[in-house]
Amino acid sequence: MSARILVVDDVIPNVKILEAKLSVEYYDVITAYNGPDALVLAKEKSPDLILLDVMMPQMDGFEVCRRLKADVETAHIPVVMVTALSEAADRVQGLEAGADDFLTKPVDDVALFARVKSLLRLKMMMDEFRLREATSLDLGVMQPQDDDIDDGVRGRILAVDDNNFSSQQIAGVYEDLYDLTIESDMDEALVLARGSDFDLTVVSLAATGFDPLRFCSRIRTFEETRQLPILTIVDEADTDKLVKGLDLGVNDYVMRPIDKNELIVRTKTQVLRKQYQDRLRHNYHRSMELAVTDGLTGLYNRRYMTNHLATLQRGWDDGNKPISLLIMDIDFFKKVNDTHGHDVGDVVLKDFSARISKSVRGIDLACRYGGEEFVVVMPDTDLAVAMGVAERLRREVGENVFRIPSDNLELEITCSIGVAMQQAGENVEGLIKRADEALYQAKRDGRNRVVSAG
Repeated sequence: MSARILVVDDVIPNVKILEAKLSVEYYDVITAYNGPDALVLAKEKSPDLILLDVMMPQMDGFEVCRRLKADVETAHIPVVMVTALSEAADRVQGLEAGADDFLTKPVDDVALFARVKSLLRLKMMMDEFRLREATSLDLGVMQPQDDDIDDGVRGRILAVDDNNFSSQQIAGVYEDLYDLTIESDMDEALVLARGSDFDLTVVSLAATGFDPLRFCSRIRTFEETRQLPILTIVDEADTDKLVKGLDLGVNDYVMRPIDKNELIVRTKTQVLRKQYQDRLRHNYHRSMELAVTDGLTGLYNRRYMTNHLATLQRGWDDGNKPISLLIMDIDFFKKVNDTHGHDVGDVVLKDFSARISKSVRGIDLACRYGGEEFVVVMPDTDLAVAMGVAERLRREVGENVFRIPSDNLELEITCSIGVAMQQAGENVEGLIKRADEALYQAKRDGRNRVVSAG
């Protein structure tokens, strides 16, 4: 995959070496030789990944990383610290500053490219969700929210390990911080992962009772777990397995012997990222729902109904399946608003919508057409059946009072309904127009009745 990478180091040969290695792999490389310049380039060039040296004059890598993560324009750029520091305390400091990983100099090429590809895949996915959210905000179908995730939300972790000592070690780290499930059998772990809402799975690459890399691969295969972060526990002798795991989609790793603080920090990063990703995904699906539904009644809106009808018509043209349409209007609804206020009117609209939903079939589409007008689209339905449904709905409305508990009111409400079945060669607009004309005929005939367009 092609991407833009910012390399930051105060030692020119180090920069040139990394630039050459990355360019050979067809990455677009930009460079900076100090922290302040790196911050400027990160905002101006929007790199997809930053390789950041730690020991630099003016501003060290830890401070650069903190500033990148504090700026909304650069907070989502993955940062890998490339450093000669190898102590666990240094890694923890970098991770707490917001770094996604550490690579120790001299940098191993295989580890470098495996990590770069893994982080770039993650960023591309997150960018797509943020773009969708931005589009939803621009369209006005959702309100802006903070990017922060509530640290008080207790994450859920699935640990997969068949070594009792290792499992107990993991349990000792997590027991006061997360809801932890430990499983030693790979098939059982997959069932748990697919059936539960975990924020992270921790996998020991030293497992002998199952193939841990196959488990990671299968996690990425199933739709339910494709976005579940994977953190692996790795022995120093298993670097080949680690590289393969990163290529399969492993998100992060901790080397044995396990440093408790490093494991905690890396786990927290993955859990918060998953919760943020879930929020983006939820907001996207919610925005799509808001874009096609009416906010007051929860029924589909006019735009969705029109598109749905067009799709049904294509099927009708191919197979000659009948399509019928009901258009209904609440009788004297303006009087309800004028007499009792719009709050009472809203209650009536919501109750009316609920009665429509209860009276129509599962294959039918109910929508709010506008104001007090509603439409029901009935696929594979002839005129006789549609008239029967319309009459049942008219009785459901007219024979049962509308109760307004907040105002201690009981209102008698009726509705008028026009029914039409699509004719050969008729387009969507023509069908709607004939049903609308039948509705107005019902109103002219005295309301509280069903009229067919014939």
